[in-house]
Amino acid sequence: MENYSIVIFILAVMIGLSAMADRVKIPYPILLICAGIAIGFIPSIPEIEINPEVIFLIFLPPLLYDAAFNISFQEFKIHRNTIGTLAVSLVFLTASGIAVVAHYLIPGMTWPLAFVLGAILSATDAVAAISITRGLGLSQKTSTILEGESLINDASALVAYRFAVAAVTGSVFVFWKASLNFLVLMAGGFLVGFVCGKLLSFIIKRVQHNNTVAISFMLLMPFVTYRLAEELNVSGVIAVVILGLSIARFSKKILPEQMKTQSKSIWEIIIFLLNGLIFILIGLEFPYIARSIKPQHILPYTLYALAITVAALLLRFFRVYMQQVNLERAYKKGHSRVTVNALYDFKNSLIISWSGMRGIVSLAIAIGLPTHLQDGTPFPMRNAIIFISVAVVLFTLVGQGLTLPWLIRWLKRKEGE
Repeated sequence: MENYSIVIFILAVMIGLSAMADRVKIPYPILLICAGIAIGFIPSIPEIEINPEVIFLIFLPPLLYDAAFNISFQEFKIHRNTIGTLAVSLVFLTASGIAVVAHYLIPGMTWPLAFVLGAILSATDAVAAISITRGLGLSQKTSTILEGESLINDASALVAYRFAVAAVTGSVFVFWKASLNFLVLMAGGFLVGFVCGKLLSFIIKRVQHNNTVAISFMLLMPFVTYRLAEELNVSGVIAVVILGLSIARFSKKILPEQMKTQSKSIWEIIIFLLNGLIFILIGLEFPYIARSIKPQHILPYTLYALAITVAALLLRFFRVYMQQVNLERAYKKGHSRVTVNALYDFKNSLIISWSGMRGIVSLAIAIGLPTHLQDGTPFPMRNAIIFISVAVVLFTLVGQGLTLPWLIRWLKRKEGE
């Protein structure tokens, strides 16, 4: 009963702080993270353990589905080149870059462990960026690129993480096998999402006269799709994204306006609660994880996390800017797949780069690290990897989150001069 009371208390705090955010002029994710940290340090509060499987099954499917459902499919197609670059190549570049920094900076960090840390922190969380920039007049182009990246990059990061952990446990890494596995995961996820989308469309056509039943099926299907894909050992992330994109196109043609309005209202409440809980949970985990680290290690590990945050930000800015240059070159050469609408300027590059915050997926992957290797020995440097990962998540969310609105307003003023 005590844990239920804590959950109700956290929900009340979350809703109250969200209402206060506009008045104090601080993005509500930042307030919620700080509140979570403060609550976690209360001595009488029992530890709330985050189960990674719960994160991936309860939080991830509806958030991915909602983002995919609401994204402009036409804009997604226009920027597919940039989205693919950020969601795949940048993920692996970031994982490798962080691994290099961690290996040479952190004592005892072997190459396999360094790549585990890099994979954990390789994917960005656009949920945080969009939540923080809501109401600041972010261009549709920038929003589409950020949301599109977040729809796919989790799948890339999870694949990188899987192979990095396998290397730590003693498995041999074979590049062509890893690449083939990645393609199978992505293609399988696409197929599962496509089939589930067709199935949901078939069902809704026959029950659309009953709004409650039709919307209930729409609420349930993201969870079913994700679970089915994972049971088939393909990407649940990609499956849910394809489901959302297909139902978005279907709903515009078939669903009555009343059902669309009712469904949108329900989804807005669900997404609001899930987003709020995510940011609170991120803050809550830090005090508990800090207690697992020896006091003399907290400062150096925090500095390592800061160095990794800076390195990841520089890598992201470099890759985003190079993509801008590559698109401009391709357009000048008359490349058929690059239109003028796909181009973006330095202002967009800066906002997209600064929006590369880490979030709940990085946290869940870190906490989900195995406790022991196959031979029964403890997973090396597990607590250190988790602490550094959570610290990087907090650095990006609080540091970049607080400065991102200022950056957007400053760029707008410069543009108006």
